[in-house]
Amino acid sequence: MKTRITELLGIEYPIICGGMMRVGTAELAAAVSNAGGLGIMTALSLPTLELLKAEIEKCQSLTDKPFAVNLTVGVIATQINYADYVKVICDSGVKIVETAGRSPEPFMEMFNAHNIKVIHKCVTVRHALKAEKLGVAVVSIDGFECAGHPGEDDIPGLILIPAAADKLSIPILASGGIADGRGLVAALALGADGINMGTRFVATQEAPVHDNVKRAIVNMKETDSALIFRSYKNTARVFKNEIALKVQEIEQEGGAFADVHSYVSGKNQEKAWSTGDINAGMLTFGMSGGLVNEIPTCEELVKGIANDAKAIINERLAAFSS
Repeated sequence: MKTRITELLGIEYPIICGGMMRVGTAELAAAVSNAGGLGIMTALSLPTLELLKAEIEKCQSLTDKPFAVNLTVGVIATQINYADYVKVICDSGVKIVETAGRSPEPFMEMFNAHNIKVIHKCVTVRHALKAEKLGVAVVSIDGFECAGHPGEDDIPGLILIPAAADKLSIPILASGGIADGRGLVAALALGADGINMGTRFVATQEAPVHDNVKRAIVNMKETDSALIFRSYKNTARVFKNEIALKVQEIEQEGGAFADVHSYVSGKNQEKAWSTGDINAGMLTFGMSGGLVNEIPTCEELVKGIANDAKAIINERLAAFSS
């Protein structure tokens, strides 16, 4: 499958596993890349620069295919020297970086000096246009359906993707609400050049999370995600578990973020992801969980999506034109 994304990034299929805190390890990234997509390992999952360097080297030992490193700026509560993380990434030889959160502008000069292609995640067209002006190579446009932070405008992908495609000249990745070949075909029809999936890749055999977490995604209905932090203007889409419902209750009563912090703490999140107690902490799942029915390997998932997309294009859609 050739698109501007496959040509630009040197991958076989326009399918990307987005960077995910705690989940984006070298093993998962390498598995996706070896399957013909683009795997992304997550820098801030590693608490020290030494561990980040070692994790990148591990990924390089597990695949000879392109992979990327995610750097999310400005959303972690602890103090982080992002410039140090950027230096480690640049010195490692990695040639693709996914940025999210705040603007990548402070780091673009260094990325450009090392010939690194930047994929920047955006939730609005105006932010995507600004990223394009900064010189990023790709914009990943996240619709309202996505896990994590969909922004405050509540624009679904069916509108946001073509709206971005109408304004941008650089390649676009569609993100949010995509889990199968139908989503890939839809994204291409809307003007995107590929897809960026997170939730779907959590429910794979290589994802480094407890099996109960994967099973929770398989058992999801399309209504089983929840929006929290709305009253704090930092909306997040998460799994509708006991924690999410408690946070919503506190927000409805006018509670401050300090009142919900203990429920959504990193310690509780880690407990949920690693022990399989799916009500222990916040789990970042998107609406696409309602479309997930199995836990394949990354190779089975990537190639299955590509084959299904080709079949839809060559059979179902071709039938309309004939």
